[in-house]
Amino acid sequence: MILFLTCVAALIAGYFIYGAFVEKVFGVTPARPTPAHSQKDGVDFVPMSTPKVYLVQLLNIAGVGPIFGPIMGALYGPAAMLWIVLGCIFAGAVRDYFSGMLSVRNNGESVPSLSGRYLGRGAKHFMNLFAIVLLLLVGVVFVSAPAGMITNLVNDQTSWHVEVGTMVAIIFAYYILATIVPVDKIIGRFYPFFGALLIFMSVGLLAAASYSDQHSILSQFTASDMLTNLNPNDMPLWPALFITIACGAISGFHATQSPLMARCMENEKNGRFVFFGAMIGEGVIALIWCAIALSYFDNLEGLSAAITNGGPGNVVYASSFGLLGVVGGVLAFLGVVILPITSGDTAFRSSRLIMAEYFNVEQKGIRNRLFMAAPLFVLGGILTQVDFGVIWRYFGFANQATAVMMLWTASAYLLRHNKLHWITTVPAIFMTAVCVTFILNNDTLGFGMAMNVSTTIGLIASLITTVYVIRISKGKGEAPLAPSSVNVEKPSQPVDA
Repeated sequence: MILFLTCVAALIAGYFIYGAFVEKVFGVTPARPTPAHSQKDGVDFVPMSTPKVYLVQLLNIAGVGPIFGPIMGALYGPAAMLWIVLGCIFAGAVRDYFSGMLSVRNNGESVPSLSGRYLGRGAKHFMNLFAIVLLLLVGVVFVSAPAGMITNLVNDQTSWHVEVGTMVAIIFAYYILATIVPVDKIIGRFYPFFGALLIFMSVGLLAAASYSDQHSILSQFTASDMLTNLNPNDMPLWPALFITIACGAISGFHATQSPLMARCMENEKNGRFVFFGAMIGEGVIALIWCAIALSYFDNLEGLSAAITNGGPGNVVYASSFGLLGVVGGVLAFLGVVILPITSGDTAFRSSRLIMAEYFNVEQKGIRNRLFMAAPLFVLGGILTQVDFGVIWRYFGFANQATAVMMLWTASAYLLRHNKLHWITTVPAIFMTAVCVTFILNNDTLGFGMAMNVSTTIGLIASLITTVYVIRISKGKGEAPLAPSSVNVEKPSQPVDA
């Protein structure tokens, strides 16, 4: 338990100490009007209170990733917890902060437009395609996962019988509604309640495990195990762990979600709490589920068997009902199910806004919103027929590749204004090496090259990218590129340093 509490304390300290430092480097301007006020449209640009924006941001970014990822990452032992802590503070929270604040400074622009503004038009076109693909994969993952989990719950705990296809259709219908209605009608109204339920249930599971006679939190592990690969299947830690655990450490999906709340935040001074703080909150959720996965089963072999027999969803089901009984288990399980649903709908909403921004189509009228959303749902429906395991693998790589692009975008911004760019450049270098090494080494998704060769190329690619970004950005001032705003009726204004 001490090991777990130490990790949580480190995350909280990271928010107050390193978060304040990152905020100082960026330089907030409280008197500067935010897009929620300057571009208010009653649909996507809607001022909302800071607590509400925080909880919505937390639910937007926290899908099945901070649960399924840490459960699968737990197979490596407490090393997974070390990555969650370090990745969350120094990479994920920093990237989330900059993706949100740069959007605030640039009229609520999405990630592709921000990448284009600071890295060039080629980056913008690349990120438009990559972001749409990622968000579609996210939407599909976050349809299939909760549909399967709800189906198992209903069929096991009631006399009813529900088909997975039926639940997929119901969830898709909700996604369509949530994608096209104003942000404050469903997302802003109900998500804070869901966020509170999520936090309550996560803490409840942890408390139940702590006071259980059959289980104890991480009692069989020591701090030294954080530096050891304990995977019972002899899987290499590098670079797989850093792809497996994305949400909870660093996730590119978050960068696509931050602009949603950047369009609703009332003051720049709230950015650290909303963006940096929500990522820290997700890190705590990831730690809880990693600790439960490491503690509920007798050993890592038992955890591996549970995952093999039913995936990470089986671990969630077994631990929820095993620790909290039927009533508490149902509530805890539903708290987990809420996560992918509340991220899936905003994934499609982000896709709509990115496409609208790219094609310069205003989104006040419901007809235009339906026009942008319809093809996304058609493609999403087709992808639900693809094997979940395949979708998840592609999602993991696309997720981290998007994170890399946003980190380099933030570095370019800081370099342009002669600010301390290493706070984003160092994690960008590391994650670039992770992504390149993974795709070159992986024989399922990539090229199946030897690990030493893949790692060498990954490191070289990271260094080349670093030199390139510094060369094109250092001291250049604000980017002259003027991408169109989401709200096409109002021209984009250049950002102040």
